[in-house]
Amino acid sequence: MADAVRAALSGRTHLLVEAGTGVGKSFAYLAPAVERILEHGERVVVATNTIALQEQLVEKDVPILAHALGDERLRPVLVKGRGNYMSIRRLKLASERADRLLPDEASRVSLRQIEDWAYETRDGSLSTLPTLERPEIWDLARSDADNCMGRKCPNYEACFYQGARRAAERANLLICNHALFFSDLALRASGVSILPDFHHVILDEAHAVEDAASDHFGLRLTGGRIAHLLRSLYEPRRRRGYLAALAAAPLASGDTDVLDRAILRVLDAGHAATEFFDAWRHLIESGDLPGGRIREPGLVQDTLTSALSELAAVLGLLRDRTSRDEDRFELTAYMRRAMDLAQTCGTLVEQSEPGCVYWAEVEGASGRPRVTLACAPIEIAPVLREHLFGQGWGCVLTSATLTTKVASSEDPKEQAEAAFAHAMARVGCEGASTLQVGSPFDYARQVQLIVDPSMPRPDDSPRFALALAPRVIRHVGETAGGAFVLFTSYAMLKRVADLIEPDLDRLGLSMLVQGRDGARRLLIERFRESEHAVLMGTSSFWQGVDVRGHALRNVIITRLPFEPPDRPLTEARLDAIRARGGDPFREDSLPRAILRFKQGFGRLIRSGSDAGRVVVLDPRLTTTGYGRAFLAALPPGVSPHVDHHSYTE
Repeated sequence: MADAVRAALSGRTHLLVEAGTGVGKSFAYLAPAVERILEHGERVVVATNTIALQEQLVEKDVPILAHALGDERLRPVLVKGRGNYMSIRRLKLASERADRLLPDEASRVSLRQIEDWAYETRDGSLSTLPTLERPEIWDLARSDADNCMGRKCPNYEACFYQGARRAAERANLLICNHALFFSDLALRASGVSILPDFHHVILDEAHAVEDAASDHFGLRLTGGRIAHLLRSLYEPRRRRGYLAALAAAPLASGDTDVLDRAILRVLDAGHAATEFFDAWRHLIESGDLPGGRIREPGLVQDTLTSALSELAAVLGLLRDRTSRDEDRFELTAYMRRAMDLAQTCGTLVEQSEPGCVYWAEVEGASGRPRVTLACAPIEIAPVLREHLFGQGWGCVLTSATLTTKVASSEDPKEQAEAAFAHAMARVGCEGASTLQVGSPFDYARQVQLIVDPSMPRPDDSPRFALALAPRVIRHVGETAGGAFVLFTSYAMLKRVADLIEPDLDRLGLSMLVQGRDGARRLLIERFRESEHAVLMGTSSFWQGVDVRGHALRNVIITRLPFEPPDRPLTEARLDAIRARGGDPFREDSLPRAILRFKQGFGRLIRSGSDAGRVVVLDPRLTTTGYGRAFLAALPPGVSPHVDHHSYTE
C-alpha cells in the first residue's frame, strides 16, 4: 500500500485503496506523504471523517513517525474551522453587555463558564470547553470571519485563531476532517480558501466522501437557524439581544430611528419565518409531498426571503451610522448572516441551483415540529471531478470498505475495475489506480456468522418487529450482553427497545438507546465501561465506532441496510440512472447496501484478539439471489451458520 501511495503522490495521480482492518493503513499513507514533505518540500492534507481517527493520527501515529525520523522539518498541525476558536475581543464585548444581551440566567451562567475557561485555555479551542447549559452562547464568543477586525484588533497577536492560522501556514502536514476539507473545496471555487495551498490530499474513511461533499455543495435551511439569528438580535419578551444592548449605548437621534426600524424588521422576519415553515409543515402533513421531495418551485408563498433581505438592509444602514468599530464589525456579521439566509431561502424555494434534488422534512412530534428545507447535487461526481480530481493534486482515497462486488473474470485488472466501479462512479475518479489489501485478521476463526432465515421479510413491519424481539433477547442473552443491535430506522429501533427492555432488565443487562440515553460519544463510553451492555443504534453506529476487546462480542444486524427508495436524494439518483437506461438496483441500491453492510460487520473485529458473533436477522441474506452479493463481500473464510432455533412469538 505504501508503494502504491508513493507512486500516486509522485505522479500526481489518483489512487483508491481498500485496506482491511488491521493493515496499518495510516502508516502506509503517512510514510510516503512524509517522504514528499521532507524530500520535495511539498505540503500534504490528510482528511478523516471521524474525530477518533484525527485524534489517533495527531496523538499517536504522526508522533511515532516524527520520533522515528528525528527530522524537525516535519511540521504537522491539526486544522480546525474558525468557529472552533474563541475571540478574545468578542468575549470581552459580550461580557460588558451581558445584562442587556442575554435573555436569562442560564445564558449568563454559560457566559461565565466561557469566561472562566478563557483564563485557563491554552489553545482557545472549543474541544476543551466544558459543556454549556446554553451551547448557543458560544456564538457570542467564537471567532467569525465577518466580524474579524484583523490587524486592527487590539488582541490580534494574542488571537487564538490567528495563531492557529499562522501555525497552519508554517505546517507541511495538515490534518483536518472531511467537513473542513470540503468547505475549503467549495470556497476555492469562489477564489478563497480555509487551508493554505497544498500539493496532495489523502482522504481516509473515504466511504463517507460522497455524503460529506454533498453536504457542502448543497444547501440547508432550518427554522431553528433563523430563530437563533433573530433571538441573538432581539428577544421581544425579555427585550434582550444585541440590538437591546446597542439601544443602551449613547446614540445620535438618527441612529435611534434606524435602531427602532431594525427591531421592527427582526419582529417582521420572525412572523414571516413562522408562517413560512408552518406552510411547509402543513404541505408535508397533507401528503402532497410524498417522501418530502419538492418537485417544482414556488409551492409555498415566499415572504421570508424579502423579510430577511429587508432586515439585512436595515442592519447595513445601522452599521453605517455606528461610530464604534466593534459594533460596525458585529453588525456586518449579522447583516451577512441575514443576507446568506435570504439567498439560501430564495434558492430553495425557486429551485435555482441546477442539478440538485430539493426536499423538506419534519422532525420532532411534540410541541412545534422542526422543518428543514434542503437541496443536494443528485450526482456529486461531476463536482468532484472538477474541483478535486481536476486540480493537479495527488489524491489518495482509502477505507476498509470501498469495493462492492467480485468479478467473475480471472483477469486481475478486470476484477479490480469491477470491485471499485461503484466507488469510482460515485466520486468521479474514473480511471484511478486501485489496490485491495486484505486484513491480517483470521476472520474464519474469530467470527461466527449466524443467519436466521425463519424471520418474516422486513417489509411486513408489525410482524417483523414482533419477530425481532425474542431473537434479539436470545442472542444478547447467550453472550451476556456486549452487543450492538443495529437498525436502519429509528422507529423500528424504538419499537423493539420497548418490547425487549423488561426482558433485558430480568437478565441483568443494561440497555443503551440512541436518541434516548445521551449523545453518541457518551453511549460508546458507557458501553465500553460495561461488560453487559446492549447498545441499540441506527446509522451512525454502523461505522466509525471502534470498541476493542471483550466489551463488544456480538453484533446483531436487524435488516440489510438498503436506503429507503422514497428518500428524496436516493429517489433522484435512481431516477437519473433509470433515465439513462441503467439498472438502479444493481448500479446503486445494492452496492450502497453492501458497503454499509460491510461497515456494520466490521464493528466486531478491531484487533487480532477480538472474537464474537455477527447475527443477521434479515432472511433475504440467504433467500434471495442478491443476498449472495452481501456474503461474497465479507472477508474470506466467513460462511453463514443457519439458526434453527424455534421461537414462540
